[in-house]
Amino acid sequence: MRVYVPLTLPALAEAHQTGQLGSGPLVAYAVTPALREWYLSEDIEELEYAALGRAALASLRLLAADPGAVRRRVVVAVDVPDGAASVDPDRGLEPSALGEVTVTAAVPLAKAASVHVDAEDAEPDVAAAADALEAADGGDDDAQFVVDGADDHELLWFATQEIPNLVGQG
Repeated sequence: MRVYVPLTLPALAEAHQTGQLGSGPLVAYAVTPALREWYLSEDIEELEYAALGRAALASLRLLAADPGAVRRRVVVAVDVPDGAASVDPDRGLEPSALGEVTVTAAVPLAKAASVHVDAEDAEPDVAAAADALEAADGGDDDAQFVVDGADDHELLWFATQEIPNLVGQG
């Protein structure tokens, strides 16, 4: 099963050093039944793109909680064994939890298929979105507009071999 793990650049650097994305349980995003219903598509590529987008929003939340992190969203696409990721039945249909899964096993970075990161020119918009997130969650339409502005920036695709360069160790 392909899952999308939201991170920050410091967390990616730590994963690079330790060789794992986490020892579990960790939150990731995947094509879940609720995401399929919400997105209204049967095209697996579109559904995976929607799961990636949900993980990018979760990465933005991580950035909002870590003011010292570089303002670039990071998502790692990784394949985990079927059954290693599960949907919380109590949260599966909540709009904020669409596509959310819990990965219970350790996730070696070697299992990563790719890394998705904002370009440097997205940093001002991502920073503004991280700052506006709390107000947007509270129903502020102007703040939501700012948060949505981060989505105007596509995450760039990187091969896992490029991680050292992304985290400044290459």
